[in-house]
Amino acid sequence: MHMTVRDGVRESAARAYLEPARHRPNLTIMTHTLVDRLVFDGKNVVGVAARRKGQDLVLNADKEVILSAGAIASPIILQRSGIGSDDVLERAGVAVSHRLSGVGQNLQDHLEVYFQYHCKQPISLNNKLDLFSKFLIGARWFFFKSGLGATNHFESCAFIRSQAGLKSPDIQYHFLPAAMRYDGTPSLRGHGFQVHVGPNKPKSRGEISIASADPEVDPDIVYNYLQHRDDIAAWRRCIRLTREIIAQPAMDAFRGEELQPGTAVASDEEIDQWVRENIESAYHPCGTCRMGSAESNSSVVDEACRVIGLDGLRVVDASVFPTIPYGNINAPTIMVAEKAADLILGKSPLPPSTVATWLPSDWELKQRERPPQREGLKSL
Repeated sequence: MHMTVRDGVRESAARAYLEPARHRPNLTIMTHTLVDRLVFDGKNVVGVAARRKGQDLVLNADKEVILSAGAIASPIILQRSGIGSDDVLERAGVAVSHRLSGVGQNLQDHLEVYFQYHCKQPISLNNKLDLFSKFLIGARWFFFKSGLGATNHFESCAFIRSQAGLKSPDIQYHFLPAAMRYDGTPSLRGHGFQVHVGPNKPKSRGEISIASADPEVDPDIVYNYLQHRDDIAAWRRCIRLTREIIAQPAMDAFRGEELQPGTAVASDEEIDQWVRENIESAYHPCGTCRMGSAESNSSVVDEACRVIGLDGLRVVDASVFPTIPYGNINAPTIMVAEKAADLILGKSPLPPSTVATWLPSDWELKQRERPPQREGLKSL
């Protein structure tokens, strides 16, 4: 599985882009600073009002303001600045400076659950969760930046199509050679493994809205998970396909008891209830300042990330995605930023190219080529 790790350390956007540039004379990094709102001159954005260590200040822009606060903070900064829908702004006591009803709408996220199994062989990472093993792992990472401390342990992944008629995979898998929760708490005695899985093209849409003009007041965030009936059907397919994958002969030597969801969770109703009780966010919020045509009421930025109807303001982060990508959003967000940087600098784009793509044979009619049915396994 692809990981953004360099020399045993997570290669965050800050480490990859900000650290090498932090000493440039045209860059000032201000910490302990809370952005309040944008400053206008008519329909032109000319600066940013902020709070730093209890003091109010205004940062003036010579050319443009680039808002890159993420899918949660970017729309609420716009709303506090009076950019948004009348209803949201009036409830928060903010005067409308520019009507854009799409601000804060179209919120999307990836959800996941994890299947957990006993492992028949003593080869999982569950025997590395005692204090002494953790000390050895930490010491090796501290001194050498190698070993189990230098990986996220999701060493393999997969993307599959859940049904015929789909060109692209709509279910994503991460395999972990241990059975534990995200906080490192073991889920069993002995050895185990788990598969993190979830449909990656949800149709449910949420929204973000400010509750007050005060930047210290938390916004209202409503994800509306599982509100679209197609998302519920997608989860049923996801659960059943995952069981079929783990039931393949290649896993016979390792697959023990299914701990979670457990074989008692089988009917549509049981799956629906278990999913609602166990889904977790994959922390991929996006879409709240969606890119699109200026004629669309739901669009916030144009194809160059410029806020529609205003001058001197762009939004460059995951909030501009019209729909959530098929996979994790770290790389796509960086791609948006790279493209936006070229647009801001006025660089000419690369010449267009035609690249051959692959589609499954008979994708319109088949979900896959079915192997011979194993005795004792039910076909989906």
